[in-house]
Amino acid sequence: MPQLSIRRYLKHGTLPQLRVFEASARLGCFARAAEELHLAQPTVSVQIKKLRETVGFPLFEQVGKRIYLTDAGQQVYAGCHEVFRALSSLEEKLTELRGLDSGHLQLAATSTAKYFAPRLLGAFIQRYPGVETSLQIHNRSALIQRLRNNEDDLYMFADPPDQQEVVVQAILPNPLVVLARNDHALTGEKNIAFARLADEPFLIREPGSGTRMVTLKLFEQHGLTPKIRMELSTDEAVREAILGGLGVSILSRYTLGLEPEQTQLVCLDVEGFPLESHWHFVYPVGKQLSVAARAFMDFARVEAKNLVRDTLAQQSR
Repeated sequence: MPQLSIRRYLKHGTLPQLRVFEASARLGCFARAAEELHLAQPTVSVQIKKLRETVGFPLFEQVGKRIYLTDAGQQVYAGCHEVFRALSSLEEKLTELRGLDSGHLQLAATSTAKYFAPRLLGAFIQRYPGVETSLQIHNRSALIQRLRNNEDDLYMFADPPDQQEVVVQAILPNPLVVLARNDHALTGEKNIAFARLADEPFLIREPGSGTRMVTLKLFEQHGLTPKIRMELSTDEAVREAILGGLGVSILSRYTLGLEPEQTQLVCLDVEGFPLESHWHFVYPVGKQLSVAARAFMDFARVEAKNLVRDTLAQQSR
């Protein structure tokens, strides 16, 4: 029987033990593991002891106040993740049989997406209230790292990474515009030459930002260099700097938002703008998408354009 080699694991309630062991190894502390799992610390100690007896090797060594994995502990820790992944895969398949009355969706997106991703996710939840959802917002560098580590179900990029094997599917347009304060000297002018931007104090996102990459590439294509006055780490900071009269910038149209104070911002009529761009769903090649993730992708393809159309219509009022 294939179960013979793992009989001892089947007899001793190994799953709860592995749960406690994984948290202890990840956090490097039994007390923190007990706190995370809402268990008494003696219960954690008992579970670790039982697992050690089942495995037949010490799993931790304590040096000072910190615990470290032994060689056997390293092997068990790796095995933990394989077991948990197998159980997660099983649960996803069972969820598929149940339909979308349950399930989980973890979405991660670049910072500009926060102007519409919550609305899109909210509309999805209204249709499928049984699905547990979460949304992580990060800058491009952090999002690429999360993608590399396969930490989420789906990723939303305006400018997908090209240095790793990923599946990329376009969702909806993401027009880039030239933003200025409404009393800027170029406000009201028509078909402004792109070269005029090289004469303006320019506000730009930090290194690693997707918007920055597109902006610098655009200037390079025109044989120009922007007069960068300031680098800022968020779209909100760039927007506030524009409102403070510090310069102009190229940002996603969605950074205008819907708040009344943002009517002080205007889109300059610069040649070649709005610049066509798209939002994309991205996930690693070979990733087995959950039922909820596939359903959200299908939902987004149908609903996103309507949502964005309504948002832009409100911005232009």
